[in-house]
Amino acid sequence: MKELLILKTGALGDVLRTTSILPGLLRRFPGLRVTWLTARGAIDLLRTHPQVAAVVGVDPNSAAELERARAELCARRWDWVLSFDDEQPLCRLASALPAQRLSGAHLDAAGRRVYTPDVAAWFDMGLLSVHGKARADALKLENRRSHPQIFAEMLGIEIGKPQLLLPEAELARAAEFAREHELHAGGALIGLNTGAGGRWHSKALSPERTIELSSAIARELEGRASFLLFGGPDEAQRNARIVELARGRLRLVDAGCDNALLDFAARLSLCRLLITSDSLALHVALAREVRVVAFFAPTSAAEIETYGLGEKVASTAADYCSYKADADTSTLSTERLLAAALRQLTGM
Repeated sequence: MKELLILKTGALGDVLRTTSILPGLLRRFPGLRVTWLTARGAIDLLRTHPQVAAVVGVDPNSAAELERARAELCARRWDWVLSFDDEQPLCRLASALPAQRLSGAHLDAAGRRVYTPDVAAWFDMGLLSVHGKARADALKLENRRSHPQIFAEMLGIEIGKPQLLLPEAELARAAEFAREHELHAGGALIGLNTGAGGRWHSKALSPERTIELSSAIARELEGRASFLLFGGPDEAQRNARIVELARGRLRLVDAGCDNALLDFAARLSLCRLLITSDSLALHVALAREVRVVAFFAPTSAAEIETYGLGEKVASTAADYCSYKADADTSTLSTERLLAAALRQLTGM
């Protein structure tokens, strides 16, 4: 085994967590050369990874870019192609590649999207499931294995951990930001990433609940805590509300909602603990070995592997893991999240 091609675009957090397969693959196949095709926005998550030899970036919605990628990739013979995207254009690309072995989603002879049996443990819970959507949803709810566990078992490798190496320039900018705002002068620095972007409203804690939780943590730590607020481009207005609510109550600094991807990761790396929704920030924190308290309502907590770096607080409502935009978050109480945060901050 010499040449491996991974096809994985999708959400940035999904791309980053999938890097957990790399250590095991390189241990199983010493000397393996890994090429990874991903969306252009995810290139920075992969280009510094020591076990990725080459990254091919595309716009997954551009037929012209996918055709150029197909021509480039078809110029080589692949020992193994791992196709982890289930969209039609990516399945078509996977089917066109010269490969000794293909695992994952592709098109069958009739042009239908299908997946190979060796990766059924993952795809059986997804949109392409041979069991239909109702059973796929039930399997996802019943699942107790993490994403890295499932992928390691499918690929016949040891479970691994995602990794995100940051260039010196980004680390230096983060250090300067910390000095400018005296982030480490007020006790434990706690990151807050309690939003959820535009799609999954029920992944988030409201600004009011975010401030309630942060205030409770600060009281328990007798004021020896500072907070660094994170968010993406869709959360600027929401985070402005949190900053307003915190004024005069908490030592809180806005990290900004328009940071470049690796600058976002570098600023997050400054934190002792991150309190986060099921989001890109969660996966960045784990890859950067920042402790986490992660909360879940519409999505699966079981799929997340924390690698001993924190804990998960899952909704106990009836619609937990329902993937509903309006899932019930009422059981993600301040008391439960506070207890988890204090355990992580005190090393319990």
